[in-house]
Amino acid sequence: MSEMHAVTHALSIAGSMTWQITWALILGFFLAAIVEAVVRKSTIVRLLGDARPRTLAVAAGLGAASSSCSYAAVALARALFRKGANFTAAMAFEIASTNLVIELGLILALLMGWQFTLAEFTGGPIMIVIMAVLFRLFLGERLLRGARQQADRGLAGAMEGHAAMDMSIGRQGSFARRLLSGEGFTSVSHVFVMEWAAILRDLVVGLLAAGAIAAWVPDSFWRAFFFTGHPLAAKLWGPLIGPLVAVISFVCSIGNVPLAVVLWKGGISFGGVVAFIFADLIIAPILNIYRKYYGGRMALFILAAFYLAMAAAGYVIELVFGGLGLVPGKASAKIPDQGVSLDYTTWLNIVFLILAGVLIIRFVRTGGAAMLRMMAGAPEPADAAGGHAHSR
Repeated sequence: MSEMHAVTHALSIAGSMTWQITWALILGFFLAAIVEAVVRKSTIVRLLGDARPRTLAVAAGLGAASSSCSYAAVALARALFRKGANFTAAMAFEIASTNLVIELGLILALLMGWQFTLAEFTGGPIMIVIMAVLFRLFLGERLLRGARQQADRGLAGAMEGHAAMDMSIGRQGSFARRLLSGEGFTSVSHVFVMEWAAILRDLVVGLLAAGAIAAWVPDSFWRAFFFTGHPLAAKLWGPLIGPLVAVISFVCSIGNVPLAVVLWKGGISFGGVVAFIFADLIIAPILNIYRKYYGGRMALFILAAFYLAMAAAGYVIELVFGGLGLVPGKASAKIPDQGVSLDYTTWLNIVFLILAGVLIIRFVRTGGAAMLRMMAGAPEPADAAGGHAHSR
């Protein structure tokens, strides 16, 4: 009976978290779909031709607007690189498209507090800057040439078909004219549903894992693991261990936010939470994809550079937010387990679920089902990848 109660408790936590974030996810993916519908991938490649600060800022902005699951973001970054985008700029785009997106900020605010949203959108650019500096200092031309040769082999990773699709609006005209057309409605619906399909598995796994860990792992374990009895040690340990926990969690994209809630309640430092959330791009399955995309040496280089950038960003956030008094108290942290109640969340969920239903109907009626079957298809052939930019 106690085992059944534990399972029920874990599912209750997962269900409550799901209900809390449903409307925010729909809103975030809807807004991202609007942007992706009007911005062509060829435009993105053209804007990412070098690694100057201005180009990296553009890459971050385009990535933030082009919300993607981690697997799709990694596949899209390689596609951009093969078509001529600068490698560092493609990596900046990849980081931003999973860590600087609207839906992530909304979910962090709902489950953890606005301070975490601010930390995420402050730490993301810091991580990109540190990554770019590390790439400039240590990424040699020989390693980059090897990565390009491996990329042009076109080995499959995950979400290749999704990354190769350009679902932007084909017709000409102003932003509003294109968006409000029938083609615009169709394009938005296709991007919306495809992004949901790409992220759904990781989101479900993350919610179930968070529910299970919250219900079954005692707080005493986390307090010991994160050195909660030693404030300075906890702050030094958090940003180092956060990404490593993410590597072995196998959960990426927005799916790692529910786990972040559990870790924060368990005692990980503020900077450790931020570093953990950033580390969706170095989980074990994605490291294997880097190996296929760019070769083993480049995969190790990306792991080292990303890990250092994530940990360093975590330390900066810990220092700055702690100094400004913006780190919330752990006493206010609460894992949702109250189920469904008639409040603003319920009404927002109803409204946005209706919006999602309208978009799904449009998706199905305009041939979207065939696109779903192509999501994990083969990457674009090398002879279609276009020209290359050789600078870092």
